Amino acid sequence: MIFGVVAALPFAVAAQPGEGIRDTAFALQFVVACYAGARLCAMVLAGRRRLIQGAFWLFCYLAMGIAPLAQSVLGRDPTPVVGPRSDTVLATALVLLGMVAFDVGALLARNRPTLRRRARRPARVDRPRLWLLVGFSLLASSLLIVQLGGPAVFFTSREEIIAGLAEATAGEVDQETGEAGNALLRGFGTVPVLLSLLLLTRWLVTSRNARRRPAVLGAWTVVLAVNVVVNNPVSNPRYWFLTVLFSLLFTVFPRSPVMYRASLALGVVVALLIFPFADRYRYSDDAAGPAATDSLLEPLTVKDYDQVGMFANHISYVEDGQHTFGRQLLGSVLFFVPRTLWEEKPLDSGVLVGEWMGTNNTNLSSPLWAELWIDFGPLGMTAGLLAVGYGAGRADRRYVDRTLHDPAPGNVFAVVVPLVAGYSFILLRGSLLQATGRIVIAALCLALVTGFRDRPDRRLW
Repeated sequence: MIFGVVAALPFAVAAQPGEGIRDTAFALQFVVACYAGARLCAMVLAGRRRLIQGAFWLFCYLAMGIAPLAQSVLGRDPTPVVGPRSDTVLATALVLLGMVAFDVGALLARNRPTLRRRARRPARVDRPRLWLLVGFSLLASSLLIVQLGGPAVFFTSREEIIAGLAEATAGEVDQETGEAGNALLRGFGTVPVLLSLLLLTRWLVTSRNARRRPAVLGAWTVVLAVNVVVNNPVSNPRYWFLTVLFSLLFTVFPRSPVMYRASLALGVVVALLIFPFADRYRYSDDAAGPAATDSLLEPLTVKDYDQVGMFANHISYVEDGQHTFGRQLLGSVLFFVPRTLWEEKPLDSGVLVGEWMGTNNTNLSSPLWAELWIDFGPLGMTAGLLAVGYGAGRADRRYVDRTLHDPAPGNVFAVVVPLVAGYSFILLRGSLLQATGRIVIAALCLALVTGFRDRPDRRLW
């Protein structure tokens, strides 16, 4: 596997015929693919499971490595790159720099000595409040289903879902309010029910008594059925379905290194062979999506793999103006503030750059590298990815300790880390503004069910 991921696949892609220019950008892109492949193999072969780091390197290998390399070979960009070739060279070099910074941060976290702290009870799920979350999630999902016209629409296409959401909020006073209403309706209809499924699954996996209780089994069955409707891969963005899949898989198998390694290895195969063609479910027309082609690289030129090109466009945008010095990040954090109260509220970074480019479709990606670059420049981008690597390393280290030494059903950390690992695909692809809403909803749900007690409490596991 190591030879195939690190050398064979990048060399095979680079050797394909195409109209692309074999220049500095091509050479740097080849190095990025090999480096990310080596780090992904290190995650697969590691003795300790590193969920968040593994997801990071899986994304980097595919979206920032192999797919842009294929686009460079064919000379075809999924999204037009409006700046000179030097901006693409700089973007590729900065991608590599950010990956090295992430590695350094993870290394610092791994070698950080454990501090002696006062013993305290870890975060635990409060069982009565868990049932409250289950009830609320079923009500919220039911509202979403009813508003869109029933379960059948969720198995048609994303286009039908978007049209149904627009109709459900058609009475709003302006476009921004309507879009916010759409996001809240869909967010509360999908996120709480997913968390309910993960928490109930954790309970069943770790407790034999729970598996003997009809109430728990019945609730889990109902919640699973609702997730099949509202979180299925047909009507949801593929990156969100990856979140559902990864978080559920790592919750069902919290201690299995075999399943962890198989997930990362199969993730490469699924992303290369299945992920591009799943785009046909975005539209009502069954013929939509990547067209049939004899080229093995053609499926990797779809818009979902436009991260390096969009990073180059972000660089061109900054060269045409200036860095935003944290305004974009502030706009993502304060996403809930209406524009009527904040007239100069920043636009989504992908939309901002898309409008500057003059594209008709401004629903463009804005990878984490670009988000940090547009705000803080090269030093801020490097520091930001170093901090992300450090946080990922600390979370992965604590996850292993908590799942190995704390097999309690109500272990909150054992559910949070798989969820973050799955959602990291969305955070890395960007934009941050689009990703923030579901993060806040998930945080509110976790705050609802989490309890801290210095003394034992029968309600807390």
